[in-house]
Amino acid sequence: MIRKFLALLLLATFVLSSLPLDAQSRRRRNATPPAPAFQAEKFQALQWRNIGPFRGGRSNAVTGVPGDPLTYFFGSTGGGLWKTTDGGLNWANCSDGFFQTGSVGAIAVAPSDPNVLYVGMGEHAVRGVMTSAGDGIYKSTDGGRTWKQSGLPASRHISAIRIHPTNPDLVYVAVQGALYGPSTDRGVYRSTDGGQNWMRVHFVDDHTGAADLSMDPNNPRILYAGMWDHQRYPWKVRSGGPGSGIWKSTDGGESWKQLKNGLPEAMGKVAVDVSPANSMRVYANIEAEKGGVYRSDDGGESWKQVNSQRVTVARAWYYIEIFADPQDA
Repeated sequence: MIRKFLALLLLATFVLSSLPLDAQSRRRRNATPPAPAFQAEKFQALQWRNIGPFRGGRSNAVTGVPGDPLTYFFGSTGGGLWKTTDGGLNWANCSDGFFQTGSVGAIAVAPSDPNVLYVGMGEHAVRGVMTSAGDGIYKSTDGGRTWKQSGLPASRHISAIRIHPTNPDLVYVAVQGALYGPSTDRGVYRSTDGGQNWMRVHFVDDHTGAADLSMDPNNPRILYAGMWDHQRYPWKVRSGGPGSGIWKSTDGGESWKQLKNGLPEAMGKVAVDVSPANSMRVYANIEAEKGGVYRSDDGGESWKQVNSQRVTVARAWYYIEIFADPQDA
């Protein structure tokens, strides 16, 4: 009897003691393996390819969503706004039924709230043939599912939108303005209430619009504006004039200073971008007789040409763009 009791006791002890080990074994088998380390060399052979949509036409505006590598928006010059949530494998229009015009010039997602988007209408690339105008700003607060018109209906062509890094209601817009004649609606505009009201904070003249706008993410009170003196005629495009140039504000747009030291005297279209990795380094792509890529290492006080290849300014109305690497100044 005692032997039988001891045998049962040993069996129970063995079973009970093996349960945690078995559970641990199952947890080890079911555990998610650690993600492999990123190896840049494996991606060097990859080639860029078109990921759609098929026959999408020209696009002058595209943006991603901070923190989400699979979600992007692009604006076409005649088909509205499109969105992908799978890295470009599939695209869906998200502006039909909301936008009154189809030409998109600029898109921005609020860095502090990915549900807040602003879209500026009217392509900013002045073509030799048709260039479609827009009807101002549209805003979404639900990630692009629904939209409301949000002012600046007479802007015609919008080049850039910059949103404060921590305040989605503080927005700056570069308005290029009408193509075929003078317009007092050109310049840089600011809203402090999420697009309900707009104030023009920078204006050069009625022939000079804002072709680009850059905000220092490390100090969002610092702004750089690329201004473009231009006009479209039935037989040509006039690009350049006394109004073209680069301007800087250090007080959130309240006042502006023109930057000249080291830059060409006569300019056409101008693109400008401040480095997120080094606020003192600013890049500009300038259409001019001595045009090309210019760089400032002192916050715009002085400039030097770092690339004079004509390819950087070829077909300037299309391709005058520049973007600073966010990590490598």
